[in-house]
Amino acid sequence: MADYDIVIIGGSPAGRYAAAIAAKQNATVALVETNLPLYGRTAVRPYDSQLPTPDSLSYIGQLARQWEKMGNFGLRSSHGNAIDDCQLSIQWNRIMHWAQNVQSNLAEENSPAVLAALGVDFILGQGKFVAQPNLGFVVNNRCLAARKYLIATNPRPIVPAIEGLAATGYLTATEVFSSLTSPNPPKRWAILGGDPNGCQLAQTLARLGLDVTLIVQRLHILPREDLEIAQLLQAILEAEGVRVLTNTTVTQVKGIEGKKWIQADREAMEFDEIVLCAGQQPELEQLNLAAVGVKTQRDRLRLNQKLQTTNSHIYACGDAIGGYQFAHIANYEAKIALHNALQNALFSFHYQVDYRNIPWLVCTDPPLARVGFTVAQARQKYDNDVFVLQRYFKTLAIAQIRDEMTGICQLVVRRNGTILGGAIIGSQAGELINLIALAIAQKLKIDAIAALVSVYPSWGEILAQTASEYLSTPLRRRNWLQNFLVRIGCEVW
Repeated sequence: MADYDIVIIGGSPAGRYAAAIAAKQNATVALVETNLPLYGRTAVRPYDSQLPTPDSLSYIGQLARQWEKMGNFGLRSSHGNAIDDCQLSIQWNRIMHWAQNVQSNLAEENSPAVLAALGVDFILGQGKFVAQPNLGFVVNNRCLAARKYLIATNPRPIVPAIEGLAATGYLTATEVFSSLTSPNPPKRWAILGGDPNGCQLAQTLARLGLDVTLIVQRLHILPREDLEIAQLLQAILEAEGVRVLTNTTVTQVKGIEGKKWIQADREAMEFDEIVLCAGQQPELEQLNLAAVGVKTQRDRLRLNQKLQTTNSHIYACGDAIGGYQFAHIANYEAKIALHNALQNALFSFHYQVDYRNIPWLVCTDPPLARVGFTVAQARQKYDNDVFVLQRYFKTLAIAQIRDEMTGICQLVVRRNGTILGGAIIGSQAGELINLIALAIAQKLKIDAIAALVSVYPSWGEILAQTASEYLSTPLRRRNWLQNFLVRIGCEVW
């Protein structure tokens, strides 16, 4: 007989979110978390950490940028000096206090106390799956039996196999803030990897007056984005003083007289600190998955569209799956996995993951947001039946008023007006992309976006302006019957 309806393994935000959702559905739930050291470093659980995330740290960089813009208008401080003549003095203790408040407020929603009040059994310890005599999860010498299991572990950073890196030492993205608050903070920073965290940190550190070099082994930063979008963001970083080295391989790291030397291709560079932002991978090794028939491939779980592993009783979500770490995507996966795991056996309906209408955001300034297909993905699937519509933010009145003209809106559509995806770099990109995601989810045609009337002046105008480019394309000039068929969802060739 099962002790629980579901046992959730891992203290990631998605794991705690799943525990809360399951408990509210009157399921019996156990949540197993661990805080054991991870490969010689302390494992930091996002909900327990009192350090700012890269997203919140980027907010400090945005404030520094606003300070600079105020100085451009000749605004003066209370001391009578022009703001741009004043030295930017950062009170790190105040920032730390602010960060602690933010983190504690966010953590409270699904804290151990709240989960316990919902009826969740909160268990702290390192555990593993066992197959005999029946499938179970053993932790603290206790075997937890459940109808289903959900793996929602925290990830660990990918550590490149670089000679001397481990011996010389490095920081992860979540450890940067503590280094900045030290008595003698580093001045010259090397960031290895061009994932979202790397781009955010590079810009933030540069805005705080530090020397930053971003070293990327791939051809461009953010390899999941189209080259044009990635290059625009790279240009923004470089304009703010970040040195970006793409297609560059780090072969050796060495500590010399208190400095950290990096050999990158033929160039040797001296830094005070190194930050790893080369992505993350699931932490699965301790779970004894092979013994219970859970297969992996390239250090990733093999899952079907129901987020079910090769053992039908075990599911996974969030960071345990791998890929970019976005909280809203992890929560979406948790809902899908929970529904499929907890459904009544009498019903066969299952939810399947569909990422095509789920947007994500890289918190640079301006931010980058995307949903659906990239241009390359769309052309690979639909060949020449793809239009790329673009509009630059400098055409917007609000962009000129706010002096935030850097940006582009890109929409990817088919000949019949079906919206395949969108990418936006610019102010309020995170809010604008939600409308494109809604249009894709509701199967709206590009005509509906073109017909959108936004208030003036507003950032939303960029969507209608971009979509209107479709109306002027030669293939869009159809007769009234063709237009009518497109509007009712028929293919027109």
